[in-house]
Amino acid sequence: MPPGVASRRHDLPVGFDPQVVAAVDARLHGVAAEHGVHVPWAIESGSRAWGFPSPDSDYDCRFFFVRPLDAYLDPWPARDVIETPLDAVLDVNGWDLVKAVRLAVAGNATVGEWLRSPHVYAGDVRFRDELLALVDDVTDRDRVVRHYLSVGTDHWQRSGAATGTPVPLKKVLYAVRPAAVLHWFDAHPGATPPMELSRLLAEAPVPAHVQVHVDELVAAKSRTRELGTGVVPARLRDWVEERFRAVDVTAATTRSDERRRARAADGFRALLRRWAP
Repeated sequence: MPPGVASRRHDLPVGFDPQVVAAVDARLHGVAAEHGVHVPWAIESGSRAWGFPSPDSDYDCRFFFVRPLDAYLDPWPARDVIETPLDAVLDVNGWDLVKAVRLAVAGNATVGEWLRSPHVYAGDVRFRDELLALVDDVTDRDRVVRHYLSVGTDHWQRSGAATGTPVPLKKVLYAVRPAAVLHWFDAHPGATPPMELSRLLAEAPVPAHVQVHVDELVAAKSRTRELGTGVVPARLRDWVEERFRAVDVTAATTRSDERRRARAADGFRALLRRWAP
């Protein structure tokens, strides 16, 4: 397979700026040409993919790339991340396939989220399905739960929402979504959560007052560039904190690292043979 970017594009909302999408395309093709890699999957992440963008939200394109086979035999391998210049509109960077596999084994949920993003710039669904099957096979659920707990509590603490004083409301949603994922896990044992906040709450309904408060935050964020500050409603605050407290962080992993790593290595080699340029 020659270096380049997968050509199939689908599921980009009408609201995406065509000029920005063209700029993303240009960057992806520039990455492939400059680094000699294949880019089989490129998506939108961040608030747009999670379902609560602001009018001035930037575009967070994330992609997976695969280097030529010989690159993985180099004693001094290239970086496993490719970054393009960050500006006020575009944030475009990606991970090497080997980094994605390693992170999946470690319990990082981001790999699965990128593969399940509802907004795809370019991608081959065969690559997505193959990598997603591997990720689902080698990921330890307990570690994924702890990933969302760590992300959620970090955003919650940084937002200051727990203080009951006025805080930047824009930041609160970044903690609410991980809390919603943890709530979804309770309702769907053994399954994999969707990326969008609205789907999480639809598939694992929350108390009516929580839904109302979340809807109000999402609606306000969609209308204004600056959501401003305010006090998080007490019942929403209590629900978020209860979701975090309910997680058993002492739960042991159920599958050995050795077996998961062996399966991950086999799957990585199979993907590499199929998708390396």
